[in-house]
Amino acid sequence: MVLESLADSLRGTLKKIANAAYIDKTLIKEVVREIQRAMLKADINVKMVFKLTQTVEKRALTEKPPAGMSSREHVIRIIYEEMVNILGEARDISLKKHVIMLVGLYGMGKTTTCGKLAKYFHKKGLKTGLIAGDVHRPAAYDQLKQIADQINIPFYGEPGTKNPIKIVKKGLKKFSNVDVVIIDTAGRHALEDDLISEMKKIFKATNPDEKFLVIDATIGQQAGPQAKAFHKAIGITGVVLTKLDGTAKGGGALSAVGETKAPIVYVGTGEHLDDLEKFDPPRFISRLLGMGDIQTLLERAQEAMDEEAAEETARKIMSGKFTIKDMYKQMDMLSGMGPLQKLMNLLPGMSGKMSDEAMEETQVKMKKFRVIMDSMTDEEMENPQIIKSSRVKRIARGAGCETKDVKALLKYYNMSRKAVKGFASNRKMRKKLMQQLKFADV
Repeated sequence: MVLESLADSLRGTLKKIANAAYIDKTLIKEVVREIQRAMLKADINVKMVFKLTQTVEKRALTEKPPAGMSSREHVIRIIYEEMVNILGEARDISLKKHVIMLVGLYGMGKTTTCGKLAKYFHKKGLKTGLIAGDVHRPAAYDQLKQIADQINIPFYGEPGTKNPIKIVKKGLKKFSNVDVVIIDTAGRHALEDDLISEMKKIFKATNPDEKFLVIDATIGQQAGPQAKAFHKAIGITGVVLTKLDGTAKGGGALSAVGETKAPIVYVGTGEHLDDLEKFDPPRFISRLLGMGDIQTLLERAQEAMDEEAAEETARKIMSGKFTIKDMYKQMDMLSGMGPLQKLMNLLPGMSGKMSDEAMEETQVKMKKFRVIMDSMTDEEMENPQIIKSSRVKRIARGAGCETKDVKALLKYYNMSRKAVKGFASNRKMRKKLMQQLKFADV
């Protein structure tokens, strides 16, 4: 989880508010002190922390809750709103044809971010191309080419050529029919004159729609001055914060960049090429406070499952029919949405509910279930009721497991089927889901 320590502290504070018998001045001051400690520990700027907590305290003590909202809910909403405010507003990035130029210092994760962005736009249905414009770092060409091959994205570069302008121009010509072109550029150990000069020349030659600055979140509050310096030099249009997962200084980097006029557009949340998210302050804070992020969960589900398959599954669920084959498709979809731990963080109130050991155990069990289902015939998956003792033994042999594991899968399936059947019989819930999915009721 991004900023795990801060998240745990803030959720504990919100729990104290939710469980309080009543809200009074003493509780508010205690809550404010806890928020201050948690945010300072996360490396967030001292002035910003005290400004935020003073506003929270003032609003909590003077504002009356809106009609229909309890005083506890009102205080929690105030904390949420003020935390969103310090991160600035989200900026939408065009999902139409455009050129993106990435800039930054050495070691910030620029080349990897090129690959992450390419995969992100590719998953959105856009044709994407990568250009290796870093001619100074020896491994830059090979690294970007390897990433491009890994995600099956078109790539252009000229190993040995020392003129980045020439490479970029040829790359743009090659990718004239591509929707999104991402240009990797060279870095330096500091914002030196030759780096600025090269960036300006590439900018003039390419006229990119976006100039993204890549910054490593582990540098904490130093991200702010760095963002300001680059912004002043070439007018960056957005910041991508990398390595935001598991760093104690991530809060400092987020808040520091938030103070500049350069908006954070994406955050890197892990080492894998899928670990990139569009930065949206309300969603980010909602997840941080344990309120979940249903919108991101739905977007991931859309990416992992095509519309026809989703509609077919929904219709089967609505009709009360649910086979092992349907369950297999659901597990496939879930595995395509990312690690279980990250999915849990997107569900309201679920973050931190399962230990790492329990999460790992569940992942292992799901993998075993899929192997068992692979050992079943189509007839058995469509009509599980025919699976008796002899078939259980054969399936176990084929899956390389014990018969008790096959029985555990069948038990899990029957529980899922009953839940689906119960849902399908609830007309009110069916109608609501149908409206959301834009289907006619069955």
